[in-house]
Amino acid sequence: MFNTFCCIFLILSLTSGTVIRDFQVAQPPVVPVYAKYCTVEVFSHDFANSFVAGPAITQLSPPEDCGPVGSWAAITLNLTVTTNGTQFDRLGIFTFHNVEIWRTSTFEPTIGDGIVWTYIKDVTQYMPLFTESGEFLLELDNLIETGLDGIYSTTVAATYFESSAEYPPAEKADIIIPISTLSNTTADDASVPPAFSLNITVPNNTVAVYAEIFASGNGLEEDWFFNVPDEFFSNISPNITSPHDGFREVRLLIDGLVAGVAFPYITVFSGGFIPSFWRPIGSYGIAELPTYFVDVTPFVPLLTGNSPHNFTLDVVSAEATHTINPNWYVSGILQVILDTSFEPTIGNMTVHSASNYADTSITGSVEDFGQFNATVTATRNIHIEADILSGSGQLTHVIWTQDLQFSNIQTYRNNGLLATLKQTSTGNSSSTHNGVAVLSDVFSYPFSTNFDYLDETLSNWTSSIDHSYDRILLPNPLRIASTINNHQTTDGFFQLGSEKIGNFGNGTNNNTFSYSDVKGNTYTRSVNAINSNFNDTIAIPFDKIGGNLAH
Repeated sequence: MFNTFCCIFLILSLTSGTVIRDFQVAQPPVVPVYAKYCTVEVFSHDFANSFVAGPAITQLSPPEDCGPVGSWAAITLNLTVTTNGTQFDRLGIFTFHNVEIWRTSTFEPTIGDGIVWTYIKDVTQYMPLFTESGEFLLELDNLIETGLDGIYSTTVAATYFESSAEYPPAEKADIIIPISTLSNTTADDASVPPAFSLNITVPNNTVAVYAEIFASGNGLEEDWFFNVPDEFFSNISPNITSPHDGFREVRLLIDGLVAGVAFPYITVFSGGFIPSFWRPIGSYGIAELPTYFVDVTPFVPLLTGNSPHNFTLDVVSAEATHTINPNWYVSGILQVILDTSFEPTIGNMTVHSASNYADTSITGSVEDFGQFNATVTATRNIHIEADILSGSGQLTHVIWTQDLQFSNIQTYRNNGLLATLKQTSTGNSSSTHNGVAVLSDVFSYPFSTNFDYLDETLSNWTSSIDHSYDRILLPNPLRIASTINNHQTTDGFFQLGSEKIGNFGNGTNNNTFSYSDVKGNTYTRSVNAINSNFNDTIAIPFDKIGGNLAH
């Protein structure tokens, strides 16, 4: 283990021969340093008119020269993308065996000779999927038309790290079950509303189930946090924002009972607010969108009976009708742990205290058209307990709780052209099995911004963002606890040109990041960027990397 750092000053001239290397600040995957590994190319694919042509689909089989199949110490996926021209940001969804395993987004191309980025995703937690040959799919819907000519040329590789006495096989679930559309021709996420439901049967000897939820707002829900409550929406031009307030709750229900929820993190894609903000430093989370975790184990006594049970994912607002706009893309994973005995698991759910919806309020005041304040608050408390007796005689008392808080304060002035937002989302989710913590999620996602249109043409504006992601997370007992603190501030100006050609603007981006985990791994990075399309330069005046993962 060692500690290194580097500081650099870099000016990138966007002239012929220069390709900008974009990146999202994140820790490197924690993988064996000196272990034998096998890397296989999954596919290389150009996403052009992929809205029509469809996703990249291939068969992925496990390697046979990196130790026994399924005994690996780690698995990673390497995504490298190059593009130039002009293009919007696009959502990318990886699925394997009909299970979503990674949700990502693209950087927008810039002037010059284009951009390139690489991101390495740790997929060790999905190892049961990688032990069998199956259909591997990346859906990245793109469109080529007048003014949009950027093609995303993509290469994906998988690396398997052989286990050893020094690097033992990674812990893994016995089986993984998708909560997905089970499509073989498109990504397996579902678009909500309406709610998405799937009947699932778990094995009779199941003793624990841990859910992971993927969810992101798109279309009219991409800026869901800036949506205005319905009672105030008539006081603003619909060209500025959308209705159905700025609160969103992602819910997982089993047979109609709330099992767990998430107050989602704000992911700002690379075309968001001011595109100049995100060149070359992307907003935190765009390369690997955060996911959310629920301990479903208290439901095991209800699930083990050789019969299907209904799993539902939906997204709701604070409105009385809980209405949202189209669309959120959602999917889920069930990591299932089986008893060594094949006898059925029995037990009882002894406590279920979870209302159908969060406790919410919407207040505000109107001064005149385009001048008003609106505040949305929400709290959520869940407490579920169960006693579970496995076929081998192990008795487990499970306690799953969630305590979440939310506030969204919006102000609009100058006929709605000047908007400010301050949002806080905090919470603590916890699960214990016989008093031992198996899942813990303590998070804080503060977000504040101002957005000022400089005239009623809505063609030029200034904005700034102060955005943090603070999370102490133990997703489930198969993974390790980690702490991430990311703070990002931006400021800039943007002006639209004709057909998106000739757009120009500037922006600054300051990003401070730290990672640590219970195994002693650490990584820090502090990096600043200045983007000025006016003189065609990107400057990185400061970039310092530290921690024992810095190499």
